[in-house]
This record gives sequence, structure tokens and C-alpha cells, in this order.
Amino acid sequence: MKQTHSEADVRKLIRELVRELAPNPETLLLDNPRLVDDLLYNSLTLLELAFTIEDEFHLPPIDRAAAQHIVTARDIEDYVVLQLESIQQGALATAAAS
Repeated sequence: MKQTHSEADVRKLIRELVRELAPNPETLLLDNPRLVDDLLYNSLTLLELAFTIEDEFHLPPIDRAAAQHIVTARDIEDYVVLQLESIQQGALATAAAS
């Protein structure tokens, strides 16, 4: 069974993952660092981050349209929180229908 995390825990874990994989982690001291401009992510490190987050939170692969709107660390947090809420709501709806 998947462990559920509070929103604060999810956001904290994402920040830790972003920092661990960031080519320039010092700029995480900024309130909302940009992945490419501040943290110096490139296409390869962005893919690695995406795969890591998908694995950590058991998320489906991110689609191209959603990925194009993710620019900052907070954008990642918001995306993951919404995805987890959507998955949880789907599970609750399925359980209620049973």
C-alpha cells in the first residue's frame, strides 16, 4: 500500500530531490528558483528529475503540455500535489462505487 504524505511533506521531499539533482544547488536558497536559469538544469538533468519524482510518488509520466508549464521548483511542487490529489480522489471514487 502506498504511503500518503501531507502536502508539506510532499513539498519538502520535492525540494530535497531538486537540490540533490541540481547542477547548481546553492541557488535553492532563493524562494522559488527557476530550474534552468537558477539551478542550471539541462534537458538530461530535467529528465532525471522527472523520472525520480515519478518513481518517488508513483506518478504516471508527465505529458509534454504539463511539462512546458513547469519552470520553477514551486511549479514542480504544485504539479505533484495536484497529481496526488487527483489520484487520491480517483481511488476514493472507485472505493465508493464498489
